[in-house]
Amino acid sequence: MIGWSLRRGLMDEGFTVDWLDDGDAAVVICAEQSYDAAILDLGLPSRDGLKVLAELRHQGNSLPIVIVTARETVTDRIKGLNAGADDYLCKPFDFDELVARLRAVMRRRARLVAAVLEYRDLSLNPTTRQVAHQGRQVILSAKEFSLLEALLERPGVVLTRDQLRDKLYGWDGDVGSNTVEVFIHSLRRKIGYDYIENVRSVGYRIPAP
Repeated sequence: MIGWSLRRGLMDEGFTVDWLDDGDAAVVICAEQSYDAAILDLGLPSRDGLKVLAELRHQGNSLPIVIVTARETVTDRIKGLNAGADDYLCKPFDFDELVARLRAVMRRRARLVAAVLEYRDLSLNPTTRQVAHQGRQVILSAKEFSLLEALLERPGVVLTRDQLRDKLYGWDGDVGSNTVEVFIHSLRRKIGYDYIENVRSVGYRIPAP
């Protein structure tokens, strides 16, 4: 019930959310997919949340992680933070506080990973979520921003339509087959048609510099 409610609430806040209720599955998926952050409960089936956290950090995965748990003693908090958690929140918690803490760890990660993504006369700032083209600010929707960010992070690499659709909606998004094409068309109108290449029958890319 908590997981389902959190997923709906975070989606209402503009996040794309994948939800797993199994510790082993979480380790596998976090190794295979790229996420901006994770909310981790400790009382998971198959593998305890602390073991999930330890395994991810052992793999060198620096994914920002906020622990939410009923384990509220100081010792439990110390264990979680020492295992590599970025923040720790005890149940019951306020949803708005969780969102604030989640955004905070994402901002810290964004400052460490990249201040600004640049390509020719186009720039995208993941921290301030601003985009500029030829020195002028471009207003993008949340989905357009996420799509452009995914492409700019890997110039020269072709991202398939399925990869981009997952970036926008997660696994369970009930979306039309041409949704990515619609957002690509909208982006091209706003930043110019020569920034995003269509690789026929495969997907899209930002050309390599």
